[in-house]
Amino acid sequence: MQENNGQMLKTGMLRGFNGRCPHCGRGRLFARFLKVTDRCSECGEEFHHHRADDFPPYLVIIAVGHFFVPFVFYVQAEAWLPLWAIFALSLPLTIGLSLVLLQPTKGAVVAMQWHLGMHGFSGRKGLHGERA
Repeated sequence: MQENNGQMLKTGMLRGFNGRCPHCGRGRLFARFLKVTDRCSECGEEFHHHRADDFPPYLVIIAVGHFFVPFVFYVQAEAWLPLWAIFALSLPLTIGLSLVLLQPTKGAVVAMQWHLGMHGFSGRKGLHGERA
């Protein structure tokens, strides 16, 4: 049962990461860039009560920071680029990577909340339609 529950969480979060409904995998999770739909257009699962708040940006900052800080240290230690060039390259890359990861991360967080029954998701159905 524990393995099945872990697999269901993984499947739901992967669906959310791809911007799909964690329940059915067919409906869209987002109405706009970071605006979660009120309900799935395919299965009717409600998402209006999610509370992702600041957790997705926090995760993105952690991920992007762990990628770019070693990169900047390496480039600066090797001294094959001046400091202004490192800044000129890393600023747009940092902003771009953050924007690319923000919506998928929010989708995964909403899917995790859905799976765990947090913030009003307690009456949710499992991935195959049965009550969890």
